[in-house]
Amino acid sequence: MSLHSQRRHIAESDWVADRLDEFERDDPGLRLLEVDMEPDQYDDGHIPGASKVDWEADLAGELGGDLIDRDEFEALMGELGITEDSTVVVYGDKANWFAAHAYWVMAYYGHDDVRLMDGGRHYWLGSEYPTTTEEPTFTECQYEAGEPDESIRTYREEVMEAVEDEAATIDVRNPQEYRGEKPPADIPETTDREGHIPGAENSPWMEAVNADGTFKSERELREVYAPIIENGHDEAVTYCRIGERSSLTWFVLNELLDVDAANYDGSCSEWGNREDTPMERGMPEEDASAGGGD
Repeated sequence: MSLHSQRRHIAESDWVADRLDEFERDDPGLRLLEVDMEPDQYDDGHIPGASKVDWEADLAGELGGDLIDRDEFEALMGELGITEDSTVVVYGDKANWFAAHAYWVMAYYGHDDVRLMDGGRHYWLGSEYPTTTEEPTFTECQYEAGEPDESIRTYREEVMEAVEDEAATIDVRNPQEYRGEKPPADIPETTDREGHIPGAENSPWMEAVNADGTFKSERELREVYAPIIENGHDEAVTYCRIGERSSLTWFVLNELLDVDAANYDGSCSEWGNREDTPMERGMPEEDASAGGGD
């Protein structure tokens, strides 16, 4: 049985394509949001009916652990013509990095029916589905968010406890970043110290997706995350540099594989810029570390 038939958290591209007329209507029942690392891509062409969300300006404010508050979230949803009962589909570039972050924010504020479009922007364009440069306008709605779901978000103090307890912590960045080397050119340098949280396993986010950006099968995903699932960990913490790539891994674990995962959205942008948080460099077998304020 496929992931798509098991979970309502994913929207297949065909499902979206069959409902374009509904997404374009001024009816809050269905809403479509594009959330890209590079927001200007939206202006070059997007799915008909999709509204643009700027992940940094609209959702984060600053990098690393600084989400919009509940009032700001309610205002954003209302401006987009979304109600608490809307089915919201999010998608974006980079195999849905930032779309997954938007999904996580909506889940954090209790939106019941939000879905991630499998494959994101890359798959949609590559499959030659229709696009437009017209930006839709929808009637503003009243939106009332739920209480924040703290079970899917974790904070620096809790990560410190996880380090001490040797709990499952997953660094979803690439091995170069994990080892503490200078990040690739397309990754922002947001931290004074490079390296990883002590004890964290390196399981890069891209291991969860195919070349076309779609998620791997459930069997393949269970193989990728076997160290978490088979070792009896019923909880896991995910992190990256600013909390967006880790949102994608959180989505796979929490929403597709039924692992109780929490996203550390402060990630290395918070952890690596403090003097009271330990950092390790290299791979675990190298036993090379730099502690505290080094």
